[in-house]
Amino acid sequence: MITLEHYLALSAILFAIGMFGIMRRQNLLMLFFSVEIALNSVNIGFIAAAYYLGDMTGQIFAFFVIAVAASEVAVGLGLLILMYKRKGTLDLNAIKNMHG
Repeated sequence: MITLEHYLALSAILFAIGMFGIMRRQNLLMLFFSVEIALNSVNIGFIAAAYYLGDMTGQIFAFFVIAVAASEVAVGLGLLILMYKRKGTLDLNAIKNMHG
């Protein structure tokens, strides 16, 4: 039987993968993917805890995290397209030198 610890271990592993991707990536698109992995791992933890505790609070928090992630993707991808049009690359080293 799958217990709460299994879900929390999966959530921790995915969160670690997401954080590793955030700290290691130089491409902005891959950075956004890593943020999404980290946010989804938090959702797994919220929903698993809510299920095992018999409470809806974790599912409500997960719903709000999904809403924040969707708005982050909408705004972030718009900014990525704009930066790609201006610089021709999504490399962080090239973009961090942007001025005015």
